[in-house]
Formats: sequence, C-alpha cells, structure tokens
Amino acid sequence: MVDFNSYFASVEQLLEPHLRGRPVGVVPVKDTDSTCCIAASKEAKLFGVKTGTGVREAKQLCAGIQIVESRPEEYIRLHHLLVAAVESCTHVEEVTSIDEMWCQLTGRQCQRGNAESLAREIKGAIARVAEKASPRTRHHLTAAATLTGSIGIAPNYYLAKLASDMQKPDGLVVIELCDLPHKLHALELRDFCGIGPNMERRLRECGIRTVERLCRATEKELRYAWHSVEGARMWRLLRGENVPRPPVHKRVIGHSHVLPPELRSDEGARAVCHRLIQKAAMRLRKAGYCAGGLQLGVRHQEGSWSDDIIFTETQDTLELLHALDTLWNRRERGSAPKKVAVTFFRLNLRQASTPMFDYLRRDHAALCAAVDKVNIGFGSNKVYFGGAHNALTYTPMRIAFTRIPDPETEG
Repeated sequence: MVDFNSYFASVEQLLEPHLRGRPVGVVPVKDTDSTCCIAASKEAKLFGVKTGTGVREAKQLCAGIQIVESRPEEYIRLHHLLVAAVESCTHVEEVTSIDEMWCQLTGRQCQRGNAESLAREIKGAIARVAEKASPRTRHHLTAAATLTGSIGIAPNYYLAKLASDMQKPDGLVVIELCDLPHKLHALELRDFCGIGPNMERRLRECGIRTVERLCRATEKELRYAWHSVEGARMWRLLRGENVPRPPVHKRVIGHSHVLPPELRSDEGARAVCHRLIQKAAMRLRKAGYCAGGLQLGVRHQEGSWSDDIIFTETQDTLELLHALDTLWNRRERGSAPKKVAVTFFRLNLRQASTPMFDYLRRDHAALCAAVDKVNIGFGSNKVYFGGAHNALTYTPMRIAFTRIPDPETEG
C-alpha cells in the first residue's frame, strides 16, 4: 500500500516553495473563517491541526499557519503522474483514493528483501516526479523531501493499509504472517479501518476494549459485534487471509458548497444549488446512473435544515431541477444561508424507462446529451441552464480523498 503523506498540503508546498517547512492548511474557500481545513501539512499537524479543523480554531492552535485555497486540478494532475510512477515499478492493482493505491505482489516480490527493495524503488520514482514537478528553487527543503509516501507491506490489502499508517511520514513498515498478531497490539481500536466511534462502542459493549482482545476474539464474537458477515471478514483479515473485497455500488452522488459572503442570500444560495444540481446530473449520466431521490440541505448561522423528495428514477437535468424547486419552496426560512448541499440517492444503474409516446422526455434526454457534449468538448459552463447563471464562478471543482473527480464533468 502506498499512502501519500498530507497529500493536498504537500502538493501546495511542492508547487509553492515558500510554503515548505511552514504549517499549511488547505481550505475549499479562502477569505472566510467559517470553513474548515480539508488538509493540513505535516508541520501544521504538530500543532494539532488536522482535516476537519475549522479555520478559526486552526489559527488559534497555530498562529503562523498559512491558509491556502485548494487547487483540485493540480492534485489530480500530480495524482496521475504518481500512479504512472508506481506503475513503472510494479502493477497498480487498485487506486483506492487520490492519495492511496495498492499493488498485489507476486512471485519473488513476496520475499521480504525483494519487497523492501521494491518499496525503495517506488520511493525513488515518487522523488523523481516531485523533482520534475517542482519549480527551480534554492530552498533548503528539496522537492523530494516535500512530497513523500508511506508504504505498508503485508499479507493482505487491509493489513497493508494498517502498516502504511504505522510510520509517517515517509515510512516503510512490513508485517509478515509471523508478526501476527503481536505486531498489532500497540495500536488503538480506532486505528483500524472500519472501526469508528459507533463500532468502537459496540466492541466495548462486547467486552473488546483493546486490539489484543480484538485479535483473540472468535469469529462468532466478531460476527455478533458487527451484526453482519463483515465481522467474519474482519476475523479473517486480522489473520492475514486474502479476503476478496466486496463490489462497490455507488449509493449517492452529490455536491456541497460553503457560500462566499456575497452569495449568502436566498437568491445566491438558490443559484448555487442550481449549479450543483447541473454538475451532479452530468456526473450521474457519465456514470450511467439514474436517481430516484434528491436531498437538499441548507446550513444557517443558528442551525440547519434538510428535506428530501422521492420521484421516478431519472437522469434528466430538467426533472432534477424541478425536484430542487419543490424542496426549495418548502424549506424553512432562517438567517442568511452559509452552506448548501444537494445529494442524489436511490441510485440505479438501469436506464430510466421512457414511455413510448413521451416525446417531451425523449427531447429532454437529447438536450442533456447535447449540453454534456458541448461542455466536454469546449469547456465547462459553455452551455448551462439559466438558474445557475449567478453562481458559475462560485462552484469550482471540489475534491475528496476517496474519489478522483473528472475535470471534464466537474470543472
């Protein structure tokens, strides 16, 4: 498993050498303290700043923190270069997120010495990408030291991910079958993927309060704790077995946006919602999904409101905008809106059914396809539905660690 350290912040330091060695917080929207950090540099983390820390709190924790606005296009560009660099050393089995990928070792690669040599080769390839992408500079911190990755080697992907988290930054940790389970005992329950606050509470209720006790638990105990077959999967993974990963089915598609001060009004918020719906609808069509429900959320100074609506599955932007208008008209009025979010749910991979004589819906499908084709061919926002007109420059592409956006459809 290759896990890039503080990825967004490291890319900013790579491309802007004056940020190297300084605490950096990456935010979706600059010039407002009401948003939060979507990434923090290694230096900022030493002060307690982490992903999700509010800007106001980050400035209190670290007086000298540099707040920079995210540049998703750059993170995606570097991501593809880094994937290619790792691929030049060994096959990348799966890209699990924008800052993480795993490789299946085969044959002699599985021998510890060979695996460690391969890991060092990958680190060298990463360093060469960093040096090539960095502006020429005399800064004392080199590009190679700025963008690093921690590598975990283990009998299965789950333990490899755990190993990559055990030594940061720029770590290299090997877990062999003979190391199990004692090498895991120093960890905390929350260090394990799939064990969040609720799962930790359920484990404690079952008498499992330490990792040592987790590793000693029977398959039956973990099935009971997880209330599903996922507990049996965990039992096998902890023993180093290669357990096939379950197929991933997308459950929701959506976008959210923290509103800049000039759009913190009903008119501004509605325009942003229209733009977000149009972006999400284009993603929906490209992924081959139809949606049967829409949730709208609005956060105000004093609180938040959300509601949803169910409808016949569709991927038609006009129908989805109509659903948005229905929700918008029944929302609770409050103080100035600060953030809006739209989410399509009840996703279905089947094409929406079109009645034989429903010419209007057929025309809508052709219109949406034409709009998508123009915007992909000539750039985003070349053609759009008018409700988004006042928000075109306020809904830039956003990026999540678990998903690599497509600039063609999300720009």
